[in-house]
Amino acid sequence: MTIVPRPPVPFHTPTPGFAGRRWPCRVYPGDPAQAVWVRKDLRADLYRLEGLGPDLAETVVLCASEMFANACAHSRSGEPGGRAVRTLSMPTAHTLHLSVIDNGAQATAPSRPQIPHRRTVKEWEEAERGRGLLIIDALATSWGTRAVVDFPLCQGLGRAVWADFTLTDSTATSNGGA
Repeated sequence: MTIVPRPPVPFHTPTPGFAGRRWPCRVYPGDPAQAVWVRKDLRADLYRLEGLGPDLAETVVLCASEMFANACAHSRSGEPGGRAVRTLSMPTAHTLHLSVIDNGAQATAPSRPQIPHRRTVKEWEEAERGRGLLIIDALATSWGTRAVVDFPLCQGLGRAVWADFTLTDSTATSNGGA
């Protein structure tokens, strides 16, 4: 009797992305401690997506964490009973679209995240906050914000911060570029 080794079984079979793919929306309490669940759930949703290497997966997770932290810090999502919603979709077969939707403007501050521009080098070195949008700007293919409801009487009901990420061509990576 001869023992024939079996080829290694892949740990998971990748599933191809396709235009129009959507994952279920996930709703989280607006508590910064929930960021661990935002990251964990997103990793689980992205787990088998073809063309999403580990580096890009962690980039998407980092950006989602930053978006969630901003929702908690700069909107009613961070107030008692507040929530934030994470959405994930593929508008094209090679584009991953992530967004975090907050509960709307706080009474004391607008619900519009902005990149801080007027800081000295020393102020940047000493700043404990304010780098989240810069991280998203540097890592995402594109990003932005939009009102949840685009109607003048509904201003302040919530804002979505979104980011797009470009997936690699799976045929190029699996066939050595051929």
